[in-house]
Amino acid sequence: MLKIYNTIQRKKQEFKPRVPGRVGLYVCGMTVYDYCHIGHARVMVVFDVVARYLRERYQVTYVRNVTDIDDKIIQRANETGVPFEDLTARYIDAMHQDERSLNVLPPDLEPRATKSIEAIVEMIRALLDKGYAYIGTNGDLFYSVSRFETYGRLSGKNPDDLRAGERVEVDSAKQDPLDFVLWKMAKPGDPSWDSPWGAGRPGWHIECSAMSTQCLGEHFDIHGGGMDLQFPHHENEIAQSEGATGRPFVNFWMHNGFVRINEEKMSKSLGNFFTVRAVLERYRGEVIRFFILSSHYRSPLNYSDEQLDEAQAALTRLYTALRGLEARDSSNAMKSDYEREFESAMDDDFNTPVALSVLFEIAKEINRSKPVDRKTANHLGGVLRSLGKILGILEQDPEQYLKAGKPSGAGLSDREIDKLVQQRIQARNNKDWSLADRIREDLKECGIILEDVAGSTNWRRG
Repeated sequence: MLKIYNTIQRKKQEFKPRVPGRVGLYVCGMTVYDYCHIGHARVMVVFDVVARYLRERYQVTYVRNVTDIDDKIIQRANETGVPFEDLTARYIDAMHQDERSLNVLPPDLEPRATKSIEAIVEMIRALLDKGYAYIGTNGDLFYSVSRFETYGRLSGKNPDDLRAGERVEVDSAKQDPLDFVLWKMAKPGDPSWDSPWGAGRPGWHIECSAMSTQCLGEHFDIHGGGMDLQFPHHENEIAQSEGATGRPFVNFWMHNGFVRINEEKMSKSLGNFFTVRAVLERYRGEVIRFFILSSHYRSPLNYSDEQLDEAQAALTRLYTALRGLEARDSSNAMKSDYEREFESAMDDDFNTPVALSVLFEIAKEINRSKPVDRKTANHLGGVLRSLGKILGILEQDPEQYLKAGKPSGAGLSDREIDKLVQQRIQARNNKDWSLADRIREDLKECGIILEDVAGSTNWRRG
């Protein structure tokens, strides 16, 4: 029985799809004016695992949008002197490259705001017709928060308290400081689209309401995103969507925690962020993915080189256990205890740290079985691979993984290492222990670890 922590209910609840056997999942994607940072990578990886696990039981439609028009995009395009379409195309391509490096599967649907203008205009029209929207004194269209009685139920914020903290400007175009823009009238030189109210462009919040309901219907199962989107973005999505349709919007709200550096949230505004591609220059994508999954998705994730080094060492242990085993299918009518433990962890709000601990239990049993029971070791290797695949790890050939090393690693080639290993084997056969030890130490200084097993010698890059 899968239980998911539902932000709007502030507790774990048993998950049951609206339509038996089918799940609609929408996740707020990237605003593409720059390269993705590790905070974005966490969203990608977390909900990739959610989608992978749900697909073990259901037919899933996974939608993750792209925000390809907003103030930051226009500002960056103006700063760089390139058309906004060229800017966003460049960063969308970069985002997809980062996803592939992290073994993130593409979503089933990837709507873009600029391709969804018709749906956005129709939703704004419905809000106007029902009295949830109005035209401000500057011509922009705004959502009237006071008209939506349950505003604040997702974030737990009280609208009156929010108003008390706002400073209302005398010449404000809004009727209420909490009201937010649905459609911005065009400014000279800015991108714009036609609408019944004049040329302009959509506000950020309305984009996701329109794209999610266009792809998944007015009422769907799960909406996800970073914790920073809970308010005001997701709160505003609820108000817009339910105001326009008169129906419940989403059953389960999922929010992943922040990535932190020195106890501060990683963000571009604070200037303390690391882009995915910068980290990929030093660590493999699978290591970054393992690092992200080593913390529960709702917990803070503390970024440091030490944490990534630990993730690399842990992943190496798993691949070392798989080394030399036959790649067998683990399918069996009866689930093993390990598979049940893994499933129990994932059913508990996608608890990937506990799920990973099960993989290490399997690896230990493989290492015990290898010398005495190869058949059992091969079978357990199949179980380890199949469970790892659900998490998006352990899909590479173990030999290739262990010999690849870090992306920025230089030094000895595979051929040079193999030659030195053979020299050491010959020295050992000649009982020249001094030479054998010296070769081992020389290789170790170059980051090459030797493992003597069953009359042969394996090596890997540290």
